[in-house]
Amino acid sequence: SPRAVVLLLSLLGLAAAGRLLVVPVDGSHWLSMREVVDTLGQKGHEVVVVAPEVTMRIKPSKNFVVKRYSVPYTEKELKEEFQAFFHFSFEQGSFLERFVKAYKGINRITNFGVASCEHLLQNKELIRYLEESKFDALLTDPVVLCGAILAQHLSLPSVYFLRGVPCGLDFEATQCPNPPSYVPRGFTDFTDHMTFLQRVKNLLHDIPDLFICDFAFEPFSKLASEFLQQDVTVQDLLRQASVWLLRSEFVLEYPRPLMPNIIPIGGLNCAHKELPQ
Repeated sequence: SPRAVVLLLSLLGLAAAGRLLVVPVDGSHWLSMREVVDTLGQKGHEVVVVAPEVTMRIKPSKNFVVKRYSVPYTEKELKEEFQAFFHFSFEQGSFLERFVKAYKGINRITNFGVASCEHLLQNKELIRYLEESKFDALLTDPVVLCGAILAQHLSLPSVYFLRGVPCGLDFEATQCPNPPSYVPRGFTDFTDHMTFLQRVKNLLHDIPDLFICDFAFEPFSKLASEFLQQDVTVQDLLRQASVWLLRSEFVLEYPRPLMPNIIPIGGLNCAHKELPQ
């Protein structure tokens, strides 16, 4: 529940308010995270949000401080790319057609994320400020791994706030079972009741997923290795999380095993709103 989320993150300091560094992901990802960040600020915690100068949703608030950094793209370019990405998500077609469109769309979106992260890590003044600020924890959405890179650099316990990571990387990082014989893969339209042939096809769908994730996340591994001056893999970055706050609701999707540090918080955006009967 939202109260449990706030209570969990409020334990940053037992006798005094904590200092929380937030590295969000723009768009709908931020809309959910903002609920928690605003509440923590209202409860007296010092919250600093690090965001690019060009964003669609991340706006200033009286409840937290925003630290900006420059990026090599315009707001118009960002909006056009996101609109194109969302448009193909609702298109119909064969698996191959949707896979090719997904490949191209994710590649373009990844380029924006990598460029933004690179400019953040190269901003020596901002990095120095973060190093000197002595934060207690870092809150981020690992669908873009820049926050995870900063958490490792600053030696901060990290809280992941997410809907999921593509290609089941979150399952692998947390060692949660995710068998293709039971869990339907994306774009298959299967249920958890599959025939033998459907289970085989479901298994085969994991192969292109691994290919997509390789090009989508590998640039962050390269950035992390260069910035941290050591070999770092995507799984190294994902495994360092202290707590995973999972925006899932098992009433609406397939149940899954959870590890002790994974807390489902589905319904965060609507639990406090009064709905008509």
